[in-house]
Amino acid sequence: MENGRITGIGAGPAPRIEGAEHIDGTGCLVTPGLVNTHHHLYQWATQGMYQDSTLFEWLTGLYRTWSHIDADITYGAAAAGLSWLALSGATTSSDHHYIFPKGRGDLFEAEVRAAAEVGLRFHPCRGSMDRGQSEGGLPPDEVVERTDEILGATAETIDRYHDPSFDSMLRVAVAPCSPFSVSETLLRESAALARDKGVRLHTHLAETLDEEQYCREHMGCTPVEYMEKIGWLGDDVWFAHAVHLHDKDIRRFADTGSGSAHCPTSNARLGAGIARVSDLLAAGATVGLGVDGAASSELTSMAGEMRQALLFQRAVHGPQALTARQALCMATLGGARNLGRHREIGSLEPGKLADLAVWRVDGFRAALGDPVCALVFGPTPPLARLLVGGRTVVADDELRTVSRDAVARAGATARHRLLREE
Repeated sequence: MENGRITGIGAGPAPRIEGAEHIDGTGCLVTPGLVNTHHHLYQWATQGMYQDSTLFEWLTGLYRTWSHIDADITYGAAAAGLSWLALSGATTSSDHHYIFPKGRGDLFEAEVRAAAEVGLRFHPCRGSMDRGQSEGGLPPDEVVERTDEILGATAETIDRYHDPSFDSMLRVAVAPCSPFSVSETLLRESAALARDKGVRLHTHLAETLDEEQYCREHMGCTPVEYMEKIGWLGDDVWFAHAVHLHDKDIRRFADTGSGSAHCPTSNARLGAGIARVSDLLAAGATVGLGVDGAASSELTSMAGEMRQALLFQRAVHGPQALTARQALCMATLGGARNLGRHREIGSLEPGKLADLAVWRVDGFRAALGDPVCALVFGPTPPLARLLVGGRTVVADDELRTVSRDAVARAGATARHRLLREE
């Protein structure tokens, strides 16, 4: 690696270059850094709540709590959440932030600052909700924004933060929250704005059967049919969850290049179901992985989602439904495709960015024989090194960019402050 990029790959020994740092990879597996394609970092502050609720019950229970978030709470939650991701092998993460209470500071800036300090590539999505309960939506009116305010703020956010360069550490996406919290006008205008600015589109879709029923009652069609009708399918779009898809939906995803972020732990925690990942992959559709918000996926590691994805598909479809290497591919190249960055990250190739995870698969794990099996089938191996653009973020399972204790305290403080203000 040199100047943040991979310059060569081989069996070794590595060439001796004066002044270079040499990393001993004996007993290790080197993979691309993992790519998290769906998260809600602010939810770090509300983990462990509504433990036995459905999605709609969980949301309605938490909306008013979330209405009290401010920039300091967002920063503490983001710093903790992103550090946790780094310790589980993630070098890139998206975030879907869709609640912006008035007069509570610059929440978007707070999470951008946290990502820069931790040192991960960051793809924050400027989320939004404009359809409160008075207009047939799920969220209470006090947590939604006006459509014109959303579009103006989203355009300003893109102009301020989005960096389209090859080695960018920060790219912005446009992300109205969901069909049951957003007006058709906002969805259409958001798509037009994103395409005019050259950024990607993201939203929740087909997460639960409740959502399917809601869309049929209010839109007269299924969630995917609704998205297609309003121009939201395409190779610049990725959807979170996509659990309840019909056969024709899977074909449309594959035909249009629309991606999905599979969040197996969150879907199981909320009793939402198991996404048809093996069918999507067989059809040629793009599938990445996501840990989802920490409040519906407590302390879930990015590496652990590979194992969950593998086991859930096999539980439904048999032991050949998903292989360890397919799970690893979803966590790396699949995620990179979701974010439109497959030319820069997601695989180990000369010229790509030096975003790497080095896993210890020796010791007890050596008995597994196959190092990829050791990574995916069992508990997450120790992380010997995590590099983002060649910069060390984690070494020997310890953060090297920020203090582990400090960010853990920041996350706990965010929770205490939020619940005190409730």
